[in-house]
Amino acid sequence: MVAPILRMLAAPLMRRASAMRLPVAAHALLLPLAVALALLPAVACAAPDPARVDAAIAGVLPEMTAWRRDIHQHPELGTLEVRTAAKVAGHLRGLGLEVRTGIGGTGVAAVIRGARPGPRIALRADMDALPVTEATGLPFASTVRTTYRGQEVGVMHACGHDAHVAILLAAAEALVALKGELAGEVMVIFQPAEEGPPVPGQIVGAKAMIDDGLFRDFRPEASFGLHVWAALPAGSGGFRGGPTMASVDEWRLVVRGRQTHGARPWDGVDPITIAAQVQLAMQAIVARQVDTVRSPVVLSTGQVQAGVRFNIIPDEAVMTGTLRAFDAEVRRDVIARLERTAKAIAEAAGGSAELTVNMNAPLTANAFERTQRGGAALRAAGGGDRVVEMPLLTIGEDFSQFSTVAPTFFWFVGSTGPGIDPRRAPMNHSPQFLLDESALEAGLRSMLAVALAALGPPPPTP
Repeated sequence: MVAPILRMLAAPLMRRASAMRLPVAAHALLLPLAVALALLPAVACAAPDPARVDAAIAGVLPEMTAWRRDIHQHPELGTLEVRTAAKVAGHLRGLGLEVRTGIGGTGVAAVIRGARPGPRIALRADMDALPVTEATGLPFASTVRTTYRGQEVGVMHACGHDAHVAILLAAAEALVALKGELAGEVMVIFQPAEEGPPVPGQIVGAKAMIDDGLFRDFRPEASFGLHVWAALPAGSGGFRGGPTMASVDEWRLVVRGRQTHGARPWDGVDPITIAAQVQLAMQAIVARQVDTVRSPVVLSTGQVQAGVRFNIIPDEAVMTGTLRAFDAEVRRDVIARLERTAKAIAEAAGGSAELTVNMNAPLTANAFERTQRGGAALRAAGGGDRVVEMPLLTIGEDFSQFSTVAPTFFWFVGSTGPGIDPRRAPMNHSPQFLLDESALEAGLRSMLAVALAALGPPPPTP
């Protein structure tokens, strides 16, 4: 019975040899090679034993929790992740990996090579913290303080990037333990400055790593990332296909007037009044001039700075804010409307206005095929009823930069613990953002499930 099967497997290559009129002796040499090549795809696509995957996860859980707490207690702002990067690089070297550091600033990367040829994929975690003063009361809460854009601030992992680093470190350790059963290569990427640049317009984060040659010698077929999310209960997850998170622009409007005494406003041009009128007019742009049913838009002001004294009308006022959009044409239209509106209001009062817009991250969109395969893996790992379809999110992610290199898939891991309503839980970026540490194991399982699915054969076509 075996001989006919082997002859069937070898038939395509042997037919090619006959067409080339090779000698009979060459046919005898080609037969074993033909059989080996025919069997190779089936061998390469074999998935690691689930029991071995579970053992690898169990073995790294205590370390993962310890890493997360240490990183949480020692947060670092974007571009300054020196201690975190050193910790990551040290652990990766301890796993026997060749580590690249200093990519795009403080970025770190390493490649895990399986025992057999196969796909190349990338897994990414972000390392930076936020200028937020922590109010969680945790025993390992951050007490770090620093200066950010001229203001003294606390520093906190208020967006869960400490968990992301710990999860990817644990995934790297598990994949190294399983590499004898893997077909393919996995690049693990620890990225700085996801939250945006310390100086507006500065190139940082994912784009800085890519521009610095992150993928020069390793071009992935797909890239993957996750985010812990307070609006989902721990143990659950979510994703959506196509557009997922909005593009992120940071805008700055400088309104110039003419300084005068606060008791004689008619002798000058008041930039604060102009700025106030621009702020009100901005609301009409979104509410009355853009079809937000077709494509959601958010235009917000986060800062207004003007003057140094109670009785002086200053020369200028500076407004800064953010624009979020899901469509490139809508984004361009809103920017044009904001600039036109601000200039018209300023000029009507005898002043001027100058708008600068810097894109911090493009639209994050999940590729169709990667969503199908990744979503199936998440449901298999977490239980179908625990994985939900996410709505469009007006938050942003510079993970979207990786989609300029290869298709991407990004998903969410619930982080709010039992007894807390996720709808009312302090949200990511809150000083009270509280991650339930059961999310670490759920995140690790989801990361490994998606990675192993990407390294395996494509799912059958429905």
